[in-house]
Amino acid sequence: MRMKYQNLPVLTAAVIAVTTSIVLLFAGCDGSSGSSNGGVNFGKDASYALGLNIGTGLKDGLAADGVSPNINELLKGMKDGLTGKNPRFDLMEARNIIESTFDAVMEEKGAKVREEGNTFLAENAGKPGISITPSGLQYEVLSEGTGAKPSAENVVKVHYEGRLIDGTLFDNSYEYQEPVVFPLNGVIPGWTEGLQLMPVGSKYKFYIPSELGYGAYGAGASIPPNAVLIFTVELLEIVE
Repeated sequence: MRMKYQNLPVLTAAVIAVTTSIVLLFAGCDGSSGSSNGGVNFGKDASYALGLNIGTGLKDGLAADGVSPNINELLKGMKDGLTGKNPRFDLMEARNIIESTFDAVMEEKGAKVREEGNTFLAENAGKPGISITPSGLQYEVLSEGTGAKPSAENVVKVHYEGRLIDGTLFDNSYEYQEPVVFPLNGVIPGWTEGLQLMPVGSKYKFYIPSELGYGAYGAGASIPPNAVLIFTVELLEIVE
């Protein structure tokens, strides 16, 4: 379940794509007879296909994070890495440049998402039926059950749907064909707090500020940094 991995930095999709590309590249080359040593064991079409595969994966990964590199410099760096001839930086310097650049891109992206989220929460707070806890968690009761309320130490069984404020669906337990079971103290803070408000049998909708969700890191390509999360949750059972 997605929510169990809370408050942990995650690799961006682009970093994963870059790593995968490097692995694919060297997996496809024989160390004793590859292109870096003058021999060729991949013909014209196979070499092109390998490059196309790497380029496509890299493009998709970079696009997911809104990164647009200089293609000529990207190809020059790959060529220098393959041949080992006169690289502009050593690998440690290259890694530091990549990480600092990604940090700057994600910070810019996160600032925009934070502003949009704050605007959404401010407007949502004034709507009928919305309640707000001292932490800033917003919720509305869609239907109220009559069972017990869980504590943070309980394991619960739920059905849920998660969306971003633009309506994008990023997680949905109904697709799993069965409810999800998890310890309530092992999920994001907005879930831990919110589900303790719910009697078993209830269905609530939560509007979770980013600081009660995944914060400045986000979660993979689906949840950007500083995103407000909207979860519709059915509390089916307190398992233990």
